[in-house]
Amino acid sequence: MTWLDLPADHPFGIDNLPYGVFSTEGGSRRVGTRIGDHVLDLGPCAEQAGMESYAVWLEPSLNAFLAQGRPAWTAAREWVTEALSNPSRRDCVEPHLLAVDAVTMHLPIEVADYVDFYASEHHATNVGTIFRPDSEPLTPNWKHLPIGYHGRSGTVVVSGTDIVRPSGQRKPPTESTPVFGPSVRLDIEAELGFVVGGATELGSPVSVGDADDHLFGVVLLNDWSARDIQAWEYVPLGPFLGKSFATTISPWVVTTDALRSARVPLPGQTDPTPLPYLQGEATDDGAGTAYGLDISYEVEWNGTVVSRPPYSSMYWSPAQMVAHMTVNGATLRNGDLFGSGTISGAEKDQRGSFLELSWSGQEPVALDDGSERTFLEDGDTVILRATAPGPGGTTISLGDCTGTIRPAR
Repeated sequence: MTWLDLPADHPFGIDNLPYGVFSTEGGSRRVGTRIGDHVLDLGPCAEQAGMESYAVWLEPSLNAFLAQGRPAWTAAREWVTEALSNPSRRDCVEPHLLAVDAVTMHLPIEVADYVDFYASEHHATNVGTIFRPDSEPLTPNWKHLPIGYHGRSGTVVVSGTDIVRPSGQRKPPTESTPVFGPSVRLDIEAELGFVVGGATELGSPVSVGDADDHLFGVVLLNDWSARDIQAWEYVPLGPFLGKSFATTISPWVVTTDALRSARVPLPGQTDPTPLPYLQGEATDDGAGTAYGLDISYEVEWNGTVVSRPPYSSMYWSPAQMVAHMTVNGATLRNGDLFGSGTISGAEKDQRGSFLELSWSGQEPVALDDGSERTFLEDGDTVILRATAPGPGGTTISLGDCTGTIRPAR
């Protein structure tokens, strides 16, 4: 319980406490945590409370806090929870509470490396069927390792940032040679993003069992995708300009500690069994160290909810992604971000991309305003939302991830 006047079922209650970077009018960017409809300005609050570590929360990103590692993250969460629960702390905390509507949210991290995975079997099967209709939908390696690619960290933007329609080469099926121009098959990918801390040394792999020491928290992630540019460029080296123009993330980083109650077993990895370095171990909660997450999404297109992808259907665990990412000795850096890949379920209304929802443009999606869409048009707005179960039947909100398409320049 908290001493704030807060409904017990508030999705940003005491069991959530996500971190973000905010500013007030004329003020600097600094770190806060959300409680209800307020933001707690952590730096001055912690300084007043006599905490020596308050300075990391005066920084314009979470990176300094990420560098402190798991013990510091756990201690900080315990301190914030106690400060918001103990009425004797009220005089210290209350002056540093700001209305969430009165602050501007910014990118929460200075993104170090950005990697995007491809962890949904349903999505990979759908895309393989669309792109390679005469071949097996899944490539031979898909169930042996978490497939991914390195993206462009400098084009990760915070929710609310407009997205300019990208231009590039594309080869229409009616043309014998490629043409250049704005993408005409602009798409989304509803994903979960993982924020990493606790940097590692070159040549030091991180095991599945140790991955949680580096998984700080999650954000909603929209991997905007120009499908026509992607289709022409992705053989043989994979996505490039069709992806690198923009990736949007939500402003609040929900900690992995807050998502403990959302851990679930993976759907099953028995045919084939992963190699030993990707295998998890049993845990008391039954989810294992290679766990899945019970997170429910909504994808809203111009005010119409068109899809509800379930993250619990994902084939690969975030811990397995960390293990695979580092098994060759590659480093983790404070502020690394990796995406899960598009979240798609078994049903049509659970598909996390418009490529799948419209089946490559063959089946238009009807919106509530009477219009139809296959891919994104200029002026379209997409909002991702997600929730997860919290302790004692509570709900944890991951917030919103919003973007509006603007014409090519």
